[in-house]
Parts: sequence; C-alpha cells; structure tokens
Amino acid sequence: MHAVDIIIRKRDRQELSQEEIEFFIQGYASGKIPDYQAAAFAMAVLLNGMTPRETTDLTLAMAHSGKILDLSRVVPVAIDKHSTGGVGDKTSLVVEPLVAACGLPVGKMSGRGLGFTGGTLDKLESIPGFRTDLSTEEFLSQLRKIGLVLTGQSADLAPADGKLYALRDVTGTVKSRSRSMLFPL
Repeated sequence: MHAVDIIIRKRDRQELSQEEIEFFIQGYASGKIPDYQAAAFAMAVLLNGMTPRETTDLTLAMAHSGKILDLSRVVPVAIDKHSTGGVGDKTSLVVEPLVAACGLPVGKMSGRGLGFTGGTLDKLESIPGFRTDLSTEEFLSQLRKIGLVLTGQSADLAPADGKLYALRDVTGTVKSRSRSMLFPL
C-alpha cells in the first residue's frame, strides 16, 4: 500500500477501506508519511467528504494510533465531547460542566490552534493558575474526585489526532461539512 494511492482514491471520490485508513493514519503518526501527503489527504477529504463508515474508521484509527487510556478503574462510565473545533468555543466550556453537574463524568482532552481565535486550551491558559498539562495520574484523579477534567493532548494518547489537528490549521482544512461529509479532525 502507498500513501499516494490512498490520496488519489479519496481525490477521485472513492470510498477508502478500513485497511487504507489505518495504514495512512499509522504511517502519519509514526512519521513514515510526511506532512505534505497528510495535507493532500486532508484537502481531499475536505473537498470530497467521508462516508459514515470511513469517518468511524478514521476516528478509531486516530484513537488507536497511540496508547488507550482505560477509565473503567476510575469511573463506571465516562464521556467525551469531540468536535472539529471552530470559532468561539461555544460548546466545550458550557456542555462539559452541565453534563458533569448531572452526574455523568466527563474526561476531555482539548486542542490548541484554530487560527485567529485560538483553541480551548489557549483560552483556558489565559486564566492565572489554570493548568492544561496534567499527567495521566492527575487526569484520572480529577475525574475520580470531581467528575470533570479538561487537559491538553499528550504525546502518547492519540498522536495522529494531535498531528492532524495541528496540520489542518496551517493547510486551510479546518472547515467541516455537515451530514456524512464530516472530517473529524
């Protein structure tokens, strides 16, 4: 399998297989696929979309590109709110505390960037004393104790997600499209 063939298939509006998506994401996360090919892939997806199955496969491939944090020893059920990001941080800072206040633990890793507005972490770090660099143990402890935690992405958890999130900001591929045309980066 070759990255360029996957890019061409998506450019030509073909549906990618799970194996192709996993190959591309693992290759990018490991450094075997360079930024310029990942940028071409991101643009092809932005312009042509992904099917719901492709979106699921991409999301799982990104999640499995590094370590998986098992929260079952901390809370019986936990949720995360994930989005493509955008202007204003209108959801994370409102939805997460509301859900946690209803008794459902929320463990969230958030991102940086997003052009002129900055990301959620950029905004939260402007609050004196607010830390976004929690260790795994600090993350788990806070989730267990108060049921809500928001931290920055770590290098070992979903590294492909972090790399693609950063890349899309500098390649003009942030915009998301509705329906089955989502690119969840």
